[in-house]
Amino acid sequence: MVRGIRPFMANRRILAVKECPTHCRPISISPVFKRFAKAMIGQTVTAVRRLGKRVVLDLSNLTSVVIEPRMTGLMLLANPPDVEHLRIEWQLEGTREYNSIWFWDRRGLGTIRLYQPAELEQVYGPAALGPDALDFTSDHWRERLTQTSRAIKVALLDQKLVAGIGNLYASEILHVAGIDPRRSSKKLTKPQVQRLAQATKAVLELAIEYEGSTLGDGTYRNALSQSGRYQNEHRVYMRHDQTCPTCGIGIIVRLVQAQRSTFYCPKCQR
Repeated sequence: MVRGIRPFMANRRILAVKECPTHCRPISISPVFKRFAKAMIGQTVTAVRRLGKRVVLDLSNLTSVVIEPRMTGLMLLANPPDVEHLRIEWQLEGTREYNSIWFWDRRGLGTIRLYQPAELEQVYGPAALGPDALDFTSDHWRERLTQTSRAIKVALLDQKLVAGIGNLYASEILHVAGIDPRRSSKKLTKPQVQRLAQATKAVLELAIEYEGSTLGDGTYRNALSQSGRYQNEHRVYMRHDQTCPTCGIGIIVRLVQAQRSTFYCPKCQR
């Protein structure tokens, strides 16, 4: 999402911020929309970056806009799935291939917040949000995981422990690492922690390259409203009762951990 919009938003001045007409459930915007829009108009987007699962727009007045897509939010350059669920439009100065960015959200669960620097640090600084998963080394993993006895799958979803791993990718990472998702985090062996670090980078970097996973409901799209391709690489996610493609022997199992579905192969992930 960030890689898709960055080339067309970074270092451009915001000419207008518009609230798209809709009869759907409103998304959460703070401050109220008029103040939010006024604070952004005329500012230059100095950076477009990712903060865990969030999109961050840093502005020339040192404020930052944090967009949390949640379940169905998308940042789009063109071709929204429909106009009914368009929420916000940013119009940008200059003439490029794409001069507007939209936030689209089918279920209305997304949030958009404008933060002053101190507020951003308080809400998303190291005390509140863990380091990004792509920056983790084996030493980082060992240090963090010895602090909790929770099942490793549950720990991976804790954004205070490590930021940026969603439910789908947690199952995939643990499968690649050959780790049972029910295993206590603090009981992982040194080789398991090393495999976890390697698998996290491999899975997330490939998912980014393939622009994410578009599942059966078709909700997730890239910035051009095209399907991602990583769903074609899934080894266990949503493949329960099927033969494991890794070992060719085990049958993939679905279980529920912390109210989220987990998928794993009992043969590969003992």
